Amino acid sequence: MEKDIRIAQWIDDHKDELLEDLKTLCRVKSVSGPAEEGAPYGPGPKKALETAMALCAGYGFEVKNWGDRVMTADMGPDRPELDMLAHLDVVGPGDGWDTDPFAPVVKPDGRIYGRGVADDKGGAVAALYAMRCVKELGYPLGGRCRLILGTDEENGSSDVAWYYQREKPAPHTFTPDSEFPVCNAEKGFYRLRFTKTWAPETALPRVASLDGGFRVNVVPGQACAVIAGMEKDDLLAAATPLAAELGATVQAEQTQAGVKLTLIAKGCHAAMPEGGVNANTALIRVLSALPLGECASTGALRELAALLPHGDYYGKALGIAQEDEVTGKLTCSFTMIRFTPTGLEGLCDCRVPVCANEANCKAVADEKLTALGYEAQGEMIPPHHTPAEGTFIQTLNRCYEAHTGRPGGCYSMGGGTYVHDVPGGVAFGVVMPGTEVNMHGANESIPVAELITAAKIFAQAAAELCAPAE
Repeated sequence: MEKDIRIAQWIDDHKDELLEDLKTLCRVKSVSGPAEEGAPYGPGPKKALETAMALCAGYGFEVKNWGDRVMTADMGPDRPELDMLAHLDVVGPGDGWDTDPFAPVVKPDGRIYGRGVADDKGGAVAALYAMRCVKELGYPLGGRCRLILGTDEENGSSDVAWYYQREKPAPHTFTPDSEFPVCNAEKGFYRLRFTKTWAPETALPRVASLDGGFRVNVVPGQACAVIAGMEKDDLLAAATPLAAELGATVQAEQTQAGVKLTLIAKGCHAAMPEGGVNANTALIRVLSALPLGECASTGALRELAALLPHGDYYGKALGIAQEDEVTGKLTCSFTMIRFTPTGLEGLCDCRVPVCANEANCKAVADEKLTALGYEAQGEMIPPHHTPAEGTFIQTLNRCYEAHTGRPGGCYSMGGGTYVHDVPGGVAFGVVMPGTEVNMHGANESIPVAELITAAKIFAQAAAELCAPAE
């Protein structure tokens, strides 16, 4: 199949408009917040929803607000054929940005920077411009193409669950919330929460507090602890070389409660922990090597350093490492930890392959933790798999090949997308293979040229999948 030259030219001609619309959406700080009247996920996601509705309506699409959770924009006859499902909510900015995360900017390196440009407002705008392209070029449609934009993907996807209780999925659904070519298999989830308590302590030196991580699905790039009973210079002398070995740096400042030690590493998405340097595990490794007093908090640090050691991305020490041919290796990310004077709470985000189950994963982790006096909780969510055979995936791959010259194909991933619970759904773009976008990390960005190519691919796919039957 050859690419449609008209599609490619139209998208190129509207590149500047596409970027301006993406900037408009990315200026909205659509991080989930407390529910308000008419804003179930907080004012930020609600504002993003209203902004997107205005954009879509302005381009002549029929728009609908579904309970202030989801919006849809329709094109073509009222017979469902293709749903393009993206999200407007974003994770918090975190630390380490070189620019304002909510003031998107195109830099000389050809990338646009800002929170959400890749995950997933970039995909949403590419899909919107695909629909604009098909509509304005006058392609005949035999079925409806619908853009679905939600606002709770980063916090559990209750928005699309609510939507799909009221509307059936189209025969074909893709989400531009991953990489090209086609992701037809997603790992399941195991979110492990563990706690431990102890009596107030007086031993010195000791860790008086520890705070790392801000979301369960984000490997933190920074964590800090307050160490009571230790001099700042001695602490830095002991911590700095070990942190460097682990791929991190440290800073220290004196406070009334003790020396605050901040460890700076590299954040990343919890589904791909190999791409970052986990500040939680690095800090715990550093702290457990200090000459701390013998007390319950010190013992807990050493236990965590052994059960969830720095660099163990696959849960080997926890006893849950496993893999299969469809979805690959289980990943285990220690993403949140809180120490108080009388206990701790930790969270791990595990992405589990098809072969994982309650017996060989959850029960094993529970047993390891309870044997050391922890309380463990967590549930497992099954994986998602759409077989590669069929015209839908074949069409997507042909469109991808036509506009990139690269071979298509299918792959699996550890991150869950909006189609995880949509029968037959797949993830398709918006990022090109091998492109680093720092999803969920600092300086999130995407090459403008790749975003434009993605819009062309989506337009071609929409035109072909929604064409009248011959």
